[in-house]
Amino acid sequence: MFHDELFSGTGDIVVWINSPGGDCIAASQIYSMLMDYKGHVTVKIDGVAASAASVIAMAGTEVLMAPTALMMIHNPATMAFGDHNDMKAAIKMLDEVKESIINAYTIKTGLDHDEVSKLMEQTTWMNANKAIELGFADGMIEDEKKKEVQNISFAFSENAVNKALLNKIAARKPKVSGRSVDVLMDRLNLIRN
Repeated sequence: MFHDELFSGTGDIVVWINSPGGDCIAASQIYSMLMDYKGHVTVKIDGVAASAASVIAMAGTEVLMAPTALMMIHNPATMAFGDHNDMKAAIKMLDEVKESIINAYTIKTGLDHDEVSKLMEQTTWMNANKAIELGFADGMIEDEKKKEVQNISFAFSENAVNKALLNKIAARKPKVSGRSVDVLMDRLNLIRN
Protein backbone atom coordinates (compact mmCIF):
# COMPACT_ATOMS: atom_id res chain seq x y z
CA MET A 1 0.00 0.00 0.00
CA PHE A 2 2.81 2.43 0.86
CA HIS A 3 4.56 1.70 -2.46
CA ASP A 4 1.40 2.33 -4.47
CA GLU A 5 0.68 5.59 -2.68
CA LEU A 6 4.30 6.80 -2.89
CA PHE A 7 4.68 6.16 -6.60
CA SER A 8 1.18 7.30 -7.59
CA GLY A 9 2.58 10.74 -8.38
CA THR A 10 5.79 12.64 -8.90
CA GLY A 11 7.51 15.64 -7.39
CA ASP A 12 8.73 16.52 -3.93
CA ILE A 13 7.02 14.94 -0.92
CA VAL A 14 6.80 15.39 2.84
CA VAL A 15 6.63 12.32 5.08
CA TRP A 16 5.34 12.98 8.61
CA ILE A 17 6.51 10.50 11.26
CA ASN A 18 5.05 9.92 14.71
CA SER A 19 5.70 6.26 15.49
CA PRO A 20 7.12 4.11 18.27
CA GLY A 21 8.53 1.78 15.62
CA GLY A 22 7.70 -1.76 14.72
CA ASP A 23 8.89 -4.42 12.31
CA CYS A 24 12.43 -3.73 11.10
CA ILE A 25 11.85 -5.55 7.78
CA ALA A 26 8.83 -3.35 6.99
CA ALA A 27 10.93 -0.31 7.98
CA SER A 28 13.68 -1.50 5.64
CA GLN A 29 11.21 -1.73 2.77
CA ILE A 30 9.80 1.76 3.41
CA TYR A 31 13.35 3.15 3.76
CA SER A 32 14.32 1.58 0.43
CA MET A 33 11.22 2.90 -1.36
CA LEU A 34 11.89 6.43 -0.09
CA MET A 35 15.55 6.17 -1.13
CA ASP A 36 14.43 5.02 -4.60
CA TYR A 37 11.89 7.86 -4.96
CA LYS A 38 13.12 10.43 -7.51
CA GLY A 39 11.78 13.57 -5.83
CA HIS A 40 13.05 15.45 -2.77
CA VAL A 41 11.88 13.64 0.39
CA THR A 42 11.43 15.85 3.44
CA VAL A 43 10.87 13.87 6.62
CA LYS A 44 9.17 15.78 9.43
CA ILE A 45 9.10 14.19 12.87
CA ASP A 46 6.34 15.81 14.90
CA GLY A 47 6.14 13.35 17.80
CA VAL A 48 8.54 10.44 18.02
CA ALA A 49 10.59 8.42 15.55
CA ALA A 50 11.65 5.50 17.68
CA SER A 51 13.20 2.16 16.86
CA ALA A 52 12.29 1.09 13.30
CA ALA A 53 10.64 4.47 12.63
CA SER A 54 14.04 6.14 13.09
CA VAL A 55 15.37 3.95 10.26
CA ILE A 56 12.60 5.19 7.96
CA ALA A 57 13.50 8.78 8.87
CA MET A 58 17.06 8.22 7.63
CA ALA A 59 15.74 8.03 4.04
CA GLY A 60 14.85 11.71 4.04
CA THR A 61 16.75 14.03 1.75
CA GLU A 62 16.12 16.42 4.63
CA VAL A 63 15.08 15.39 8.13
CA LEU A 64 13.39 17.98 10.32
CA MET A 65 12.18 17.56 13.88
CA ALA A 66 9.70 19.58 15.89
CA PRO A 67 11.43 21.28 18.84
CA THR A 68 9.42 18.94 21.09
CA ALA A 69 9.99 15.73 19.08
CA LEU A 70 12.15 12.76 20.04
CA MET A 71 14.15 10.12 18.20
CA MET A 72 15.25 6.83 19.73
CA ILE A 73 17.69 4.22 18.47
CA HIS A 74 18.44 0.87 20.08
CA ASN A 75 19.53 -2.69 19.39
CA PRO A 76 17.02 -4.84 17.51
CA ALA A 77 15.05 -7.34 19.57
CA THR A 78 13.22 -10.57 18.88
CA MET A 79 11.57 -13.51 20.60
CA ALA A 80 13.03 -16.96 20.20
CA PHE A 81 12.04 -20.47 21.18
CA GLY A 82 14.07 -23.61 21.09
CA ASP A 83 17.34 -25.15 22.22
CA HIS A 84 20.80 -23.59 22.43
CA ASN A 85 21.28 -23.90 18.64
CA ASP A 86 18.09 -21.93 18.06
CA MET A 87 19.28 -19.26 20.52
CA LYS A 88 22.66 -19.01 18.75
CA ALA A 89 20.85 -18.63 15.43
CA ALA A 90 18.63 -15.90 16.88
CA ILE A 91 21.69 -14.02 18.18
CA LYS A 92 23.39 -14.32 14.79
CA MET A 93 20.26 -13.03 13.06
CA LEU A 94 20.03 -10.06 15.49
CA ASP A 95 23.69 -9.22 14.80
CA GLU A 96 22.97 -9.07 11.06
CA VAL A 97 19.83 -6.98 11.58
CA LYS A 98 21.84 -4.56 13.71
CA GLU A 99 24.47 -4.24 10.98
CA SER A 100 21.78 -3.44 8.40
CA ILE A 101 20.37 -0.70 10.66
CA ILE A 102 23.86 0.69 11.29
CA ASN A 103 24.24 1.02 7.51
CA ALA A 104 21.28 3.42 7.33
CA TYR A 105 22.44 5.44 10.34
CA THR A 106 26.05 5.83 9.16
CA ILE A 107 24.98 6.84 5.63
CA LYS A 108 22.81 9.64 7.05
CA THR A 109 24.95 10.83 9.95
CA GLY A 110 28.52 10.30 8.77
CA LEU A 111 29.28 8.81 12.20
CA ASP A 112 31.54 5.77 12.24
CA HIS A 113 30.26 2.23 12.72
CA ASP A 114 31.50 1.80 16.30
CA GLU A 115 30.02 5.09 17.48
CA VAL A 116 26.60 4.23 16.06
CA SER A 117 26.81 0.71 17.52
CA LYS A 118 27.54 2.18 20.96
CA LEU A 119 24.57 4.58 20.70
CA MET A 120 22.33 1.63 19.85
CA GLU A 121 23.72 -0.44 22.74
CA GLN A 122 22.84 2.38 25.15
CA THR A 123 19.28 2.86 23.80
CA THR A 124 19.81 6.52 22.94
CA TRP A 125 16.96 9.03 23.13
CA MET A 126 17.58 12.29 21.26
CA ASN A 127 15.74 15.58 21.39
CA ALA A 128 15.85 17.70 18.23
CA ASN A 129 19.07 19.52 19.17
CA LYS A 130 20.92 16.30 19.99
CA ALA A 131 19.67 14.58 16.81
CA ILE A 132 20.88 17.55 14.75
CA GLU A 133 24.24 17.59 16.55
CA LEU A 134 24.78 13.88 15.85
CA GLY A 135 23.57 14.13 12.23
CA PHE A 136 20.35 12.12 12.59
CA ALA A 137 18.37 15.27 11.71
CA ASP A 138 19.17 18.32 9.60
CA GLY A 139 17.13 20.97 11.35
CA MET A 140 14.03 21.89 13.30
CA ILE A 141 10.54 22.47 11.99
CA GLU A 142 10.02 26.23 12.14
CA ASP A 143 6.85 28.21 12.72
CA GLU A 144 6.15 29.71 9.28
CA LYS A 145 3.70 32.22 10.80
CA LYS A 146 6.53 33.82 12.78
CA LYS A 147 8.65 34.10 9.64
CA GLU A 148 5.82 35.89 7.85
CA VAL A 149 5.41 38.36 10.73
CA GLN A 150 9.16 39.07 10.73
CA ASN A 151 9.16 39.63 6.96
CA ILE A 152 6.17 41.97 7.20
CA SER A 153 7.77 43.99 9.99
CA PHE A 154 11.01 44.23 8.02
CA ALA A 155 9.14 45.39 4.93
CA PHE A 156 7.30 47.96 7.02
CA SER A 157 10.58 49.24 8.44
CA GLU A 158 12.16 49.50 4.99
CA ASN A 159 9.14 51.42 3.67
CA ALA A 160 9.17 53.72 6.69
CA VAL A 161 12.87 54.49 6.19
CA ASN A 162 12.37 55.18 2.46
CA LYS A 163 9.45 57.50 3.14
CA ALA A 164 11.32 59.35 5.88
CA LEU A 165 14.32 59.86 3.59
CA LEU A 166 12.17 61.07 0.69
CA ASN A 167 10.29 63.45 3.00
CA LYS A 168 13.56 64.94 4.27
CA ILE A 169 14.83 65.46 0.74
CA ALA A 170 11.53 66.96 -0.40
CA ALA A 171 11.60 69.39 2.55
CA ARG A 172 14.81 70.90 1.15
CA LYS A 173 13.69 73.01 -1.75
CA PRO A 174 16.99 74.69 -2.58
CA LYS A 175 19.85 72.92 -4.34
CA VAL A 176 21.62 70.17 -2.45
CA SER A 177 25.33 70.09 -3.33
CA GLY A 178 24.66 71.67 -6.70
CA ARG A 179 21.74 69.36 -7.60
CA SER A 180 18.08 70.16 -7.39
CA VAL A 181 15.75 68.19 -5.15
CA ASP A 182 13.78 67.02 -8.20
CA VAL A 183 16.90 65.45 -9.73
CA LEU A 184 17.69 63.66 -6.43
CA MET A 185 14.07 62.46 -6.13
CA ASP A 186 14.18 61.10 -9.68
CA ARG A 187 17.45 59.26 -8.92
CA LEU A 188 16.06 57.79 -5.67
CA ASN A 189 12.92 56.60 -7.43
CA LEU A 190 15.03 55.04 -10.19
CA ILE A 191 17.18 53.21 -7.64
CA ARG A 192 14.15 52.08 -5.66
CA ASN A 193 12.43 50.69 -8.76
